[in-house]
Amino acid sequence: MILLLSNDDGIDAPGLGALAKAAANLGDVWVVAPDAERSACSHSLTMHRPLRIQDRGDQWFGVDGTPADCVYLALHQVLPEEPALVISGINRGANLGDDVLYSGTVAAAREGALHHLPALAVSLSVDFGQEAHHWDTAGSLAMEVAAEILEQGLPQGVLLNLNVPDLPAAEVKGIVATHMGRRRYHPMAEKRLDLRGRPYFWIGGTHQKFCETPGSDGRTVRAGYASLTPLQPEMTARSTLESLSDWPLVSPPTET
Repeated sequence: MILLLSNDDGIDAPGLGALAKAAANLGDVWVVAPDAERSACSHSLTMHRPLRIQDRGDQWFGVDGTPADCVYLALHQVLPEEPALVISGINRGANLGDDVLYSGTVAAAREGALHHLPALAVSLSVDFGQEAHHWDTAGSLAMEVAAEILEQGLPQGVLLNLNVPDLPAAEVKGIVATHMGRRRYHPMAEKRLDLRGRPYFWIGGTHQKFCETPGSDGRTVRAGYASLTPLQPEMTARSTLESLSDWPLVSPPTET
């Protein structure tokens, strides 16, 4: 049974190594991951330049592209057969609330789901001011969830997003099924000048707060639990779909 692993922190990231070590007891591990960090690249595919794959040995492959590129190439070029499960992570930093729209970690799992494969994204909610992190905690919980996915299955097109507190395993209070909340960041678009006086910009501020909705992912992780959120690529706002038919410029729905 093949397990396909990828990430967005890059093939040399410690979280990916920890995930591969944990997954070795569950199946035949193949790693296809970006050759460098590709965080926050969302679900982009590289369409306007060639991609190159580097064989790192022992079923590890680096790709000079995005996480979604990696999974796509793995499924169509690298793997000898279809994997039983796609796992992306372990990301250094949580992917909670709005993060999932930007996350390359989630995108790699989503690419698996788009190919009708069960998929899991795994992130560790770290304090970036600390050097040491509890990768083993996230790896152990990820394998518990992965084993359950393999036994229970997932609806087609659904992926799971697991976020783990950066704590010793004994201190994590459990795994809770959650819904995607909202996450706020301090706005930042900082303008600077290079040595030739030309402007450039850094975007992306620090975490500000999570929404306080009960059952939401961020609130759950903050309380010391691991959150497990089902996601799907199908993003239609169905509560609004019917009301659009009342707009004068919109024709009523027809069967096609």
